[in-house]
Amino acid sequence: MDTNNTAGPKTLLEAVAYFRDPQVAHDFFVEQRWPNGVTCPTCGSREVRYMAEYHRWICHEKHDRRQFSAKVGSIFEDSPLGFDKWLPAMWLVLNCKNGISSYEIARDLGITQKSAWHMLHRLRLVMQTGSFEKFAGDVEVAETDIGGKARFMHKHKRAAKITGTGGMGKAAVMGLLERTTADKKSRVRVKPIATTKKKLLQTEVRTNVEPGANLYSDALKSYEGLAADYVHQVINHAEAYVNGKIHTNGLENFWSLLKRAIRGTYVNVEPFHLFRYLDEQAFRFNERGDNDGGRFLKAIRSATGKRLMYKDLIAKPA
Repeated sequence: MDTNNTAGPKTLLEAVAYFRDPQVAHDFFVEQRWPNGVTCPTCGSREVRYMAEYHRWICHEKHDRRQFSAKVGSIFEDSPLGFDKWLPAMWLVLNCKNGISSYEIARDLGITQKSAWHMLHRLRLVMQTGSFEKFAGDVEVAETDIGGKARFMHKHKRAAKITGTGGMGKAAVMGLLERTTADKKSRVRVKPIATTKKKLLQTEVRTNVEPGANLYSDALKSYEGLAADYVHQVINHAEAYVNGKIHTNGLENFWSLLKRAIRGTYVNVEPFHLFRYLDEQAFRFNERGDNDGGRFLKAIRSATGKRLMYKDLIAKPA
């Protein structure tokens, strides 16, 4: 389906005006979730009746949870906020190149910062786009460190976090970029990693890149040995940053966008939430060829079957 030709708002101003009416916003989501008619999320039956006074449907089949709302089984489930707030927030986070903070969302929508923070993490869940398709052709691989600069930290925080040199106190992130071809724009995959050692990095490369692809990396020792499966070419950044097609500048550009968003918009990102911010930035980068309305529709159609409860969001890993 061509999302560009689907009826709906195309700009932020249109989106704000369009979703201002809670009923219009509700009906828009219902149409996107059930384009062929409402079905019971429990049993799949089409024999349902809408109870307008409760904004709910009731299934004619006999089973538990016969009554359901449009939010059931989606990222919006159990949220007291209406679609007139959810959908403009989704539009903003999908289409703001450098992201948008929970404080901005709270001010714009007239909700608490805590609610806005939970809302944004739910929306980042929508932007997770896991795929089993491997990258092919020309592929760049690189890693970077994410974290605050030591000179900007309070001295007590700096003493606790910085116990060495280089990337100490920072989170390591690995990225793969499949370069632009005649029929598609470049795409990235990024994830936090526990270490930059050989075994982990090479496992990630082999999991995500087709054997025989042209692989470009920097001179990190951990990438040595990949030439057995790939056409592996190395650029030594101590000597040059580009040698013809041999470079990692595509990923360096993505790292720049990512760090600008984290430092300039979010300021402080806890390591155990970092993967959510990576998903957000990767989605916007990979969908940059679409327009604002197209990205919005792709995301809203992915909102079902995903849920993130607040208690799970704040539970730190053991």
